[in-house]
Formats: sequence, structure tokens, C-alpha cells
Amino acid sequence: MMQLSAHFTLDEFTLSQTASRKGINNDPPPAVMDCLQRTATGLELVRNWLGAPILISSGYRCPELNAAVGGAHNSQHLTGEAVDFTCPSFGPPAKIVASLVGSSIPFDQVIVEYGRWVHISFSTRPRKQALVIDADGTRAWA
Repeated sequence: MMQLSAHFTLDEFTLSQTASRKGINNDPPPAVMDCLQRTATGLELVRNWLGAPILISSGYRCPELNAAVGGAHNSQHLTGEAVDFTCPSFGPPAKIVASLVGSSIPFDQVIVEYGRWVHISFSTRPRKQALVIDADGTRAWA
């Protein structure tokens, strides 16, 4: 089991029930590994900020898996820069995002998706963009 950081493994970033069910190989190519490690390092900052463990529901997605789950064609999951997560010990996704918006964590995007999970990404040029995606569409975090 390969550690990407102190608390996150490559397996956590690539595990997918959809990939297992459909027989999709979701092993990341070597070119994505630096991004995965940067994302894991960012998640360590988030974990420390929240003071609780993070549960990753979706990390890296190969193109076939991204299409199978209906991901955006330009999703940062494809490059290893994004993960979807929850942190039940801290609270609901909106509370997590509210906390992260006020932090010094250098995220690219943080998004409450459908009120059920947080999408966070880390890039080499972080925008600190906060959004909400729900049945009404996408809008800026208020």
C-alpha cells in the first residue's frame, strides 16, 4: 500500500465502486503521481484544520471511470488534483466549506455538491474559489 502522505494512501485516492462493478482499471499513470501527492498534502492541511479524519469518496478517475460516473470532461479528478470527501466528526459539507473559506489552506476550488459532500482541488495556481452545486445549478459560495 503506497502512502501519498501521513494519513492518505494511493488506494484511498483510486478506490471506486463503479470501477469495480464495471471492471475499469483506475490505476493512475506515472504522470499523475505528483498531482496526487500535492492533493494528499493539501488534504493533510484540511484534516489538521478540521481536527478530524476525512473520508474520501472519490479521488483520481481515469477517463473511462470519469465518463462512467458522469464527471465533467475537464474534471480535476482526471489529473489527480481533486477529491470528494466528507468529515462526519466535523459536520455537514456546508459547515466544512464555511470553515475552509476562512482558512489559509491553498485550495484551488472547494465546492458543496448537492449538500452531501465536499469537492476540493489543489493546483499549482490556487484560485481559492468556493462554490455550491445543487439542483438549481452552480453558484458562488455566499
